[in-house]
Amino acid sequence: MIIFAPESTNRMDKLVVINSCMREDSRTKVILEAALEELASRYEIEIIDVNALALPPVTPEILKERTSGYVPQTTLSIAGKVASADRIVIAAPFWDMSFPSVLKAFLENLSLYNVTFTDDGTTCKGLCKCRKVLYITTRGMNIPTGDTRDQGSSYLKALSSLWGLGEVITIAAWNLDYLSAEDVSGIVNQTAASAKIIARDFCHTRPARRVTSVTVKTVVLTLNYEKNPPVLVFILQNNFRFVY
Repeated sequence: MIIFAPESTNRMDKLVVINSCMREDSRTKVILEAALEELASRYEIEIIDVNALALPPVTPEILKERTSGYVPQTTLSIAGKVASADRIVIAAPFWDMSFPSVLKAFLENLSLYNVTFTDDGTTCKGLCKCRKVLYITTRGMNIPTGDTRDQGSSYLKALSSLWGLGEVITIAAWNLDYLSAEDVSGIVNQTAASAKIIARDFCHTRPARRVTSVTVKTVVLTLNYEKNPPVLVFILQNNFRFVY
């Protein structure tokens, strides 16, 4: 785990980053790092590397331990940190229609009664403090966010309803395995720029503006200096979308 804290702040809100990037040259990681550049001055950030942690899937043996009241201290501690976070960022590549199984196992381990959720006698209720989740992903296939094959976004929204995580904002680039290296680099860089813009509004509790059906190849960000103050201009092309 890696923790970053601002040098000075009136109140250090806590941001937990759940990093499930799989490769050293991860395209998802490029976007994550851009978002963290914007978030670093506003939050005390703790990064959890789920690959290094490698929590096991919940087997019948582990379930039996849970039923008897035993949960490993490491798992309990991490679940508590996630439950108390003000904001959460999850970064994971598109993997077999959702995200890597190591991330699924991680989340499954943290789904602890009276830690991340409880019930009121009629249904489950979330116990998490978080009010916004930023989900960062990249997809090699031509699968836009919201497609039925995009099970990563839908799973995290369902998990949010159980844990009480609030709004889930997805920022994604896709079709990257079928484009030229130059086009991929451009799309990833522009997605990273979009992630920084979204991150600036991440601390606000008001409902975020949402764009759900914009399909663009790149988002070109320019400043119109003819306006006072300068106005950020989005130039939309084809084959890329972010949900915000």
